[in-house]
Amino acid sequence: MFLRFFTEMRSQNVPVTLREFLVFLRGLQAGIATYDIETFYYFARTAMVKDERHIDRFDKAFALSFDGIAEITDAQVLEAVDIPADWLEKMSEKHLTAEEKAEIEGLGGFDKLMETLKERLKEQQERHQGGNKWIGTGGTSPFGAHGYNPEGVRIGQSESRHQRAVKVWDKREFRDFDDSVALGTRNIKVALKRLRNWARDGANEELDLHGTIRATAHNGYLDVITRPERHNAIKVVLFLDVGGSMDAHIKLVEELFSAARSEFKHLEHYYFHNCLYQGVWRDNSRRWNAQIPTWDILRRYGSDYRCIFVGDASMSPYEIAYKGGANEHWNDESGQTWLERACEQWPNHVWINPLDQKYWPYTQSIDMVRDIFDDKMVPMSLDGLTKAMKILT
Repeated sequence: MFLRFFTEMRSQNVPVTLREFLVFLRGLQAGIATYDIETFYYFARTAMVKDERHIDRFDKAFALSFDGIAEITDAQVLEAVDIPADWLEKMSEKHLTAEEKAEIEGLGGFDKLMETLKERLKEQQERHQGGNKWIGTGGTSPFGAHGYNPEGVRIGQSESRHQRAVKVWDKREFRDFDDSVALGTRNIKVALKRLRNWARDGANEELDLHGTIRATAHNGYLDVITRPERHNAIKVVLFLDVGGSMDAHIKLVEELFSAARSEFKHLEHYYFHNCLYQGVWRDNSRRWNAQIPTWDILRRYGSDYRCIFVGDASMSPYEIAYKGGANEHWNDESGQTWLERACEQWPNHVWINPLDQKYWPYTQSIDMVRDIFDDKMVPMSLDGLTKAMKILT
């Protein structure tokens, strides 16, 4: 019954052999994966995929062979579901078509938006729902939550829905990326190894096997030779975008962060939100009261460091180009100014974008960042990371 699966993998250029297929069948006979589609998937992949580069091809063959096997067929399961109250509350939100969204106009620039917000705060006395003017919910006003406007100020909404907010009125709490994540980091480590520049210094702590053999043969007795442990001498300063639209990429960025921590002995990391400004931080729980001046970072790490920015670069263009355009605070200098300073300080630099590359042309801010980085922006894929390491070397 699994012959089609085997032939499908061969047609997708997965280099699986008959020996591996027989091991897979014996495992099924032994009951390793029974009535559990997820366990079955991982067992099949372990048995028949020997190189991480072929996982995507295997996934395609698996989907074609077992399409629909995990679909829910019992309607009673759906009847027993309790719908959360907050889901019902959001039913009042507006769901606009692309044509309706195109008809909604902004207020005509950042300065006009800020002036209008000040007026609304003075005039408004009650809650509004579904309108197009006041600070409210579920409408097309530039101010409020759970609505839509091409350029607005988000107030009282826990997460972004359309990535259109110019500023966020609320104080949001972000969490640090976990650098101990192990799952899925192997492929990333393989790509990062291209940046290695091995060196030896320090105490003699590692056995030099070849040196020991030569010395023993030459002296006629066991002569143990040691040498300094080998490590990666490359120095990296890593800037990580956190919060907002980056929440959708947390797992992927954590895997990259974890791999980078294990590969580079000299790694310094800092967080920012959307764009680089006058301050960065190491701990997201203290980002409001323990920021580190960006000038200090620029002076602290020399031009021999490699500089890596990780972020989706998806924001309002004002956040890059305008003084005062930052999403959550007032910036005295534009984000573009700070990004250009970083590129000048660290000539070996690259921006890694976790957003699927096919969506890049639809976001103006991504084009702006690519211009600042002289087109040194790559997707967060294995091919993209390989290209990034070549850029940095």
